[in-house]
Amino acid sequence: MKIAVVILNWNGILLLEKFLPSLLKYSAEATIYVADNASTDDSISFVKAFFPAVQIVKNDSNLGFADGYNKALKYIDAEIYALVNSDVEVTKNWLQPIIKTFENEPNTAIIQPKILDFKRKEYFEYAGAAGGFIDQYGYPYCRGRIFDALEKDSGQYDDHCQIFWASGACFFIRSQVYKDLNGFDGEFFAHQEEIDLCWRAFNKGNKIKYNSDSVVYHIGGATLQQGNPKKTFLNFRNSLLMLTKNLPKEQLYKILLGRMLLDGIAGIQFLAQGKPKHFFAVLKAHWSFYRLFMAYYKKRNKFQHTEYYNVKSIVYLYFIRKIIVFNDLFRIK
Repeated sequence: MKIAVVILNWNGILLLEKFLPSLLKYSAEATIYVADNASTDDSISFVKAFFPAVQIVKNDSNLGFADGYNKALKYIDAEIYALVNSDVEVTKNWLQPIIKTFENEPNTAIIQPKILDFKRKEYFEYAGAAGGFIDQYGYPYCRGRIFDALEKDSGQYDDHCQIFWASGACFFIRSQVYKDLNGFDGEFFAHQEEIDLCWRAFNKGNKIKYNSDSVVYHIGGATLQQGNPKKTFLNFRNSLLMLTKNLPKEQLYKILLGRMLLDGIAGIQFLAQGKPKHFFAVLKAHWSFYRLFMAYYKKRNKFQHTEYYNVKSIVYLYFIRKIIVFNDLFRIK
């Protein structure tokens, strides 16, 4: 299969220097691209000088993760897109299990490998771990990570299974499916755009899979730190936009109201923790959502699955029931 490994870059010369070597070493089956979001550092000249085998696609401005990929992928011909963060280290034979799954499973549209923490390699990494799910209110969590609780990798998720969303840190998708879905939602800019894309794929009958035979290591937060108020704004706003587009019609307003109430509680917690910038980021996220609501309501497809979640409230289970391990979610009475 014709595979394009595409690394989105914005002023990431140090990350490219650190992680491109592993990609080149272990990706003989693929063509490697750097999609550059109008970097102002020496990223492009560095890649041209030291990694001449890597092809470059230039965007005219910093379009974020979503539109950065949308625009760049228009110029890349491949059957499979492997969208890989610039802070990901790949391992030997990371591509072969993915290729085999795509070849043997025509209905599988999207695949995620096992994602471990680059700094603590025996632990799962926050952004994806062993595959993602959402609760009834759209809160994401993973096999191996619930909110900030990360599990140690002891082989408990060494399997191949269907998941609800795959991490944008290392995201494999059939190019035809990507095009049929019109790619990522550009308004998202960054954060949750991969969950939205997976949800739209799911609503159209596609399968999303996790394959533990492929392993990568991710630093996480290398481009936008966890404590950045902009990250808070994007996560809260994009979650509401995603729910508006993808929830079943009969559940839409009830779930949106519940989610906004939970967001309000989170905002109050930010104030109590002495984080006023994050409190205002939540307010800003809601105002932006109100402005965009009608446009996003019109984006809804004709069909939405009602069974999109496997727990009703991960917030309740984590904060009230104190469950921090994914497998324990299904052992409670």
